[in-house]
Amino acid sequence: MELEELRQQFVNDFNMNKLMNMTKEQEVVSKLKDYAAIINSLYSAGVVRTYNSSVGDYAEWIVSTKLNLLLEKNSKKGYDAIDDASGIRYQIKSRWMHLGKNSRELNVIRNYEEKQFDYLIAVIFGNDFEVAEAYKVPHDVIGEYFLYKEYQNGVVVTLGSNFIQDTRVEDITYIFR
Repeated sequence: MELEELRQQFVNDFNMNKLMNMTKEQEVVSKLKDYAAIINSLYSAGVVRTYNSSVGDYAEWIVSTKLNLLLEKNSKKGYDAIDDASGIRYQIKSRWMHLGKNSRELNVIRNYEEKQFDYLIAVIFGNDFEVAEAYKVPHDVIGEYFLYKEYQNGVVVTLGSNFIQDTRVEDITYIFR
């Protein structure tokens, strides 16, 4: 009798685990469907321009909106937005500091030496996508701090304290509040 009780307990535990995994799987599928609906809605509204990671697209949209810039087409080489009146070109890079991610490294800047933009706008999003920090950086300042990395085929900017405390780097976080 004792052996039969152990067997039955094992079967019950096995079935409960299977049920829990199905519930988890269904939860994941449901969240992915919600994510797809959200991305499709943001795409239709013009907030995101690709179906890649929406972080960069959102940064480009929020920066262009707040700074009154004209977003370039996705295929435009070297910069993301332009001030139509002055002709000043902006490269926009961002990082989402979500749970488990605390790197302040931005995506690679390609062809930096060709001076295709005048300013870098660097945005750090907090966990809930609020703009936690934003900086306006003159093109030439980047070259003083960061070197070309062959394995990444470009320059990688990290928003460390020495860099963001340079007097030529402007903290523009207040614009997004």
